[in-house]
Amino acid sequence: MLKRLAVALVATTMLAACTTDPYTGQQKVSNTAGGAALGAGLGALAGLAVGGSSNAQRNAVLIGAGIGALTGGAIGATMDRNEAELRAQLQGTGVSVTRTGNQIILNMPSDITFATDQDAVKAGFYPTLNSVALVLKKFNQTVVDVYGHTDSTGSEQHNFDLSQRRAISVANYLAGQGVDSRRFAVTGFGETRPIADNATAAGRAQNRRVEIQLSPLT
Repeated sequence: MLKRLAVALVATTMLAACTTDPYTGQQKVSNTAGGAALGAGLGALAGLAVGGSSNAQRNAVLIGAGIGALTGGAIGATMDRNEAELRAQLQGTGVSVTRTGNQIILNMPSDITFATDQDAVKAGFYPTLNSVALVLKKFNQTVVDVYGHTDSTGSEQHNFDLSQRRAISVANYLAGQGVDSRRFAVTGFGETRPIADNATAAGRAQNRRVEIQLSPLT
């Protein structure tokens, strides 16, 4: 049975990783310290956040906190702007941007995001996630689902656990860059949702991925 994780940032962990940007004067998580903080934060997240968090639940929490809901034509217009900025920010990074109705899906292949069989985000991928975080903060009227997927190599339990940890790592990093953690829900699917043939190396590479799905706050 799949467990759904609503991501909550562990403040003390991430504060220790903060530096001050010399150009803006704002605090942010440094690339080096942020990577170290992820490992410490994962255990706490896994212990605190087991449970459900539907779009409706997150919508209610965020609207209650004063973030305005999108209605009517504003839904499509806002998602159009999200899509355009994400495509501009992610061009050439290896991350694909797909639009389906009013949802946007970012597909992050694991070979550029993680080392083999590891759940710590590669330091070289931090700038890409920083770009995603900038857009998520600019357009805060979305809820964010982070999905982890693997190929069929190895046991089902190992693949489920790995996919879940990887999804948490991505969500935790984005939260560490200042994205409101109440917007997130995280799900590990393991090997259950392939998008290509696991019988080939090329297919397995496509199946190893983390997806970020943005849905409008309504």
